Amino acid sequence: MDSTAKIPSNRPIAVIGAGTLGRRIALMFATRGGLVRVHSRSAQRDAEAAAFIDERLPKLAATIAGGTPGKVEFDADLAKVVADAWLVVESVPEQLELKRELFADLDRLAPADAILATNSSSYPSSRMIDQVQHPERVLNLHFFMPPEAPAVELMSCGHTDPAIIERLMQALPAFGLTPFLAQRESMGFIYNRIWAAIKREALAVVAEGVAAPADVDRLFTMVLRAPLGPFLMMDWVGLDVVLDIENNYAAALPGIPQGPRELLRRYIADGRLGMKSGRGFYDDYSKFGVG
Repeated sequence: MDSTAKIPSNRPIAVIGAGTLGRRIALMFATRGGLVRVHSRSAQRDAEAAAFIDERLPKLAATIAGGTPGKVEFDADLAKVVADAWLVVESVPEQLELKRELFADLDRLAPADAILATNSSSYPSSRMIDQVQHPERVLNLHFFMPPEAPAVELMSCGHTDPAIIERLMQALPAFGLTPFLAQRESMGFIYNRIWAAIKREALAVVAEGVAAPADVDRLFTMVLRAPLGPFLMMDWVGLDVVLDIENNYAAALPGIPQGPRELLRRYIADGRLGMKSGRGFYDDYSKFGVG
């Protein structure tokens, strides 16, 4: 089946959040010539996101079959952003109460047939629907770092209409994305359950003074032939985001060691958030070709 058959040509896609992942999600959805609206309350973040999208969109659209650059708009008015949207993707900080309140607003403001998705990397959407009247349209739609990592994980909130999941599984490839379906609810979905163990142990190695971050990354990439090591990947995501996720895991899974989170807190307290602040575990990213 033609994947574009599941994409309304006359309705926008809404992205809530213009941060590291929000702008990348908007970029991918703007590759088919349609309209993407982004909700953000920071003029500076809007400007940074717009510059990022303007620079990458023409070349990216040219690599996707049938792709053509679309239009991306930014607005602080949530109601305007979601008006007429057929798909709304939340990409706000990894704070459960914030997401719960947002989904209550989205359920009230978005069109009745709009799909409401969360990009949460650790919280299942079942924990965000206590104030949602129509949970059958809610699900996890977890992105990694598109366009470099175009995989997307889908997971039901426990009430999601199966037709919505099937629709997205068919439509997402048209935007240059590859969907994977989690067959049941799982904290961390598929990849992140594996990545969490690698990331946490890498942090523990440094926290215990066994090795420096750059040496861990160099060994990791040399042995596994991976393009990036865990510390560069954490800098890319943002150490504040990594800490939010680790705090979430620690709250749900007693016994997780403190050392990795304490290390992250020290870096964050020193203003080292990763690429977004210009330094994290690394001080210079120019040689890596990422960001």
